[in-house]
Amino acid sequence: MQTTQTRSAGSLVPVADDVPGKPRRMFPGWTMVGVAAAGQYLSAPGQSYSVAAFKDPMRSGLGLSETDYSLAYGFATVLSACLLPVIGRLVDRLGARVMLPMIATGLGCGCFLMSTVDSLGSLYLSFSLVRCLGQGALSLASVWLVGEWFERRRGMATAVAGLGGGLSVMTVPLINNWLIMHYGWESAWVVLALVVWAVLIIPAVLIVRNRPEDLGLQPDGWETLPQAADGEVGEEDSSETYVSVESWTPGEVLRDATFWKLLSVPATAGLVGTGLVFHQVALLGQHGLSSMSALGMMTIQAGFATLMTFPAGWATDRIGSRYLLAAAMSALAVANLLVLIMPAAWMAVVYALLLGFHGSIMRSTATVVWINYYGRAHQGAVRGVAWSAMILASSLGPLPLALSIDYWGSYTPALTVFLILPVCSAAIVWTARTPKRPAPAAAE
Repeated sequence: MQTTQTRSAGSLVPVADDVPGKPRRMFPGWTMVGVAAAGQYLSAPGQSYSVAAFKDPMRSGLGLSETDYSLAYGFATVLSACLLPVIGRLVDRLGARVMLPMIATGLGCGCFLMSTVDSLGSLYLSFSLVRCLGQGALSLASVWLVGEWFERRRGMATAVAGLGGGLSVMTVPLINNWLIMHYGWESAWVVLALVVWAVLIIPAVLIVRNRPEDLGLQPDGWETLPQAADGEVGEEDSSETYVSVESWTPGEVLRDATFWKLLSVPATAGLVGTGLVFHQVALLGQHGLSSMSALGMMTIQAGFATLMTFPAGWATDRIGSRYLLAAAMSALAVANLLVLIMPAAWMAVVYALLLGFHGSIMRSTATVVWINYYGRAHQGAVRGVAWSAMILASSLGPLPLALSIDYWGSYTPALTVFLILPVCSAAIVWTARTPKRPAPAAAE
């Protein structure tokens, strides 16, 4: 049998029709992808698209104002963002096998507490639990698990796991509405709690393994991974698809210029993307679309993002991350431009498709770039910082457009700023070359 050596993801690996060291059985990593997909689907109780279904019935039942409800939700969002780096460090230390059941237990308890809310104070507490554990911790632990089990196929595996999130966006709001209409918002929260507990706790304990090395395997299913020649490990290949085989410490990452260039992408996506979606009915209404049609664009956006899942994952494993991230920012900029100068109402469909394309890249490339560039050992902490910036930016997203319409009577000033930001981010991330870890200081 003939084998050859080829560079892939920064290391030398054998490539042949019958590759030695490849396991004959199914690689357990794909089972971990399934668990991660379930985790992303069931992060819904802490996600905005799910909580939105509860807003009006809960406000009415509790006698709360729009401001009181929104401030409670905003507080929980900021708290979630601030805790993500800490949660990331815990996942790095304890692993998904320990953290997933703990997070699922806490998230279910948060959902149950949401069903018992009877005051503004209890709303703050319950929102904090579901936002921190659903939107933040569960999503982070799920992505962490995929990153540990895959290297060369990490983009595709992450995209497959991301299908859970896409399907959640399309189905959970409808399920929530049906439950609320037939059984009330209190019972709907109880159902969410029971589902989270049933689907995630026991399977995570029985099935999840933190790393392929725990089973004597290597990422992607290798039984043994050939060693690269000296000086070749971790180098950037000609296609700029890169996976670091050494791990940076969080301190080293924060001192690296490439990290801050990459961070401009999730921060911009959080700010601009959230602002556009939050005000979408009003923004598209200016161009003649009814509220129903404007909301329908969200379905098109989510559907196209899901459709693009596999192409985005395939591209992530083969095209340099900086190019894909720059493309995502360019799509966001063009979508924003369409909102500003939309020549015909049918162009709203193009706007939705652009946002869907942008979302597919954010779920794949923007998710794996941190571990690809900075290694596995501290991926939770590094990704926690990046996601924290994105969530903090998203919490501010609706504000510029609201201030613009209130003070200038037009969305144009804020939209102009929103157009400039992704253009600048695209230019910045285009220059984000593969990071080079500094040499350790010599011992004295």
